[in-house]
Amino acid sequence: MDAPVRHLDQVKLGALADSVGFLLRLAQLRAFDDFFSENGPRDLKPGEFSVLWVIARNPGIRQSVLGQRLMIKRAHMTKLIRAMEEAGFVSRRIPDRDRRAVELTLTPSGESEVAKASALFFDYEQRTGAPLDDREQAALLALLKKYVGLREEQE
Repeated sequence: MDAPVRHLDQVKLGALADSVGFLLRLAQLRAFDDFFSENGPRDLKPGEFSVLWVIARNPGIRQSVLGQRLMIKRAHMTKLIRAMEEAGFVSRRIPDRDRRAVELTLTPSGESEVAKASALFFDYEQRTGAPLDDREQAALLALLKKYVGLREEQE
């Protein structure tokens, strides 16, 4: 009979240690735990920053396209955009040619928020990758981009 597990480093994972999905989930949890600690940027959550960042790079992007690209469910995307609109960061426009669509742009306040948050966010990103050297970080990013189907021209 094995001794009871009393320490984290004694936990056996077996085949889970080679599971891409499991390891991605642990990596996400670690990244979010660090992000929401005192080490991370304060003002925006990662999803909120991502939405504003992508709108800034794609003025007039359709809300549905943005949600699909960032893999945010439609109901959550609607709630998120509504909150950002109420905060004064995003303006929504329904085009005459397609009344079902919603096009998004940043307001001047939203542009200012992205500029302020991007410095904090990308400085944080540099620190969070610190366990890896530059070559390892580049390899991890390349593999993750390939895994999620992100081509260079989409950056």
